[in-house]
Amino acid sequence: MLQITSRNKTFIFDRPAIMGILNVTPDSFSDGGRYNLMDSALQHCEQMISNGADFIDIGGCSTRPNNAIATEHEELERVIPILKAIRKAFPEALISIDTFRKNVAEACMSEGADLINDISGGLFDAEMLPYIGKNHIPYIMMHCVGTPETMHQYALGGDIHQTVMDFFKQKCQILEAYGKQQIILDPGIGFGKSLEANYQLLNDLNRYRYNNLPILIGISRKSLINKVLGTTPQTAENGTTVLNTIALLSGADILRVHDVKNAREAIELVRVYFETNMESLREKSYKNLISKSKQP
Repeated sequence: MLQITSRNKTFIFDRPAIMGILNVTPDSFSDGGRYNLMDSALQHCEQMISNGADFIDIGGCSTRPNNAIATEHEELERVIPILKAIRKAFPEALISIDTFRKNVAEACMSEGADLINDISGGLFDAEMLPYIGKNHIPYIMMHCVGTPETMHQYALGGDIHQTVMDFFKQKCQILEAYGKQQIILDPGIGFGKSLEANYQLLNDLNRYRYNNLPILIGISRKSLINKVLGTTPQTAENGTTVLNTIALLSGADILRVHDVKNAREAIELVRVYFETNMESLREKSYKNLISKSKQP
């Protein structure tokens, strides 16, 4: 069960959680420029919370392919004002900051953020993991390769589950050296993997679920949908819902999405499916386990 403790409050989720994406950048691959003004950002935030978002994930530095990476100063100028406004308007909201920079993370935590969502898993800034570890900050660790400029040039394949697991194990052990941590794992679907590897990561999440930690899946409007269906980020919501449903059936704990309402409905339908078929699913799992144990 997912549990987050932040600012002396503990949030316990009895179902998969939803992270609503709030990009305050002019150049995001999906909604660049739509929410980088205060009024539109707050309105969108309110709508996501109303539709069932458990987290609001604020991003001020787009990492889309072939995109110039914003400077640290630019990122702070974009993120801090909206963070302050959301914290004031929605004091009970869980706010995540999508950044790979330690200085940005530290500034945002001092302004009321609850957790850090790092697409590099500490790879892009050597100070990030020590900062997170020493302060025991809730932390989303994404698997990544390369640098901000080169990560999309990779197309990892092979035993992708083991590759991701090895990365998580190494980085988690760095954090765990500082004591008990709150870590959420993100396999980085759409970041530096082949199309086949991206789809493999949606299957059998436990193969890379290090130390039984919760897993976040972020596939909203990404190229693994568009390359198959011929859609665009703006027309990929149906494909997003299909893959989110597969992720839920595979055991995802958090869905990071642009469309919160669709994700909430997927979670509700999967919940009813599991509750209705619990006995037969247990029996099927038991039979599969016995079958595997008899294999040479």
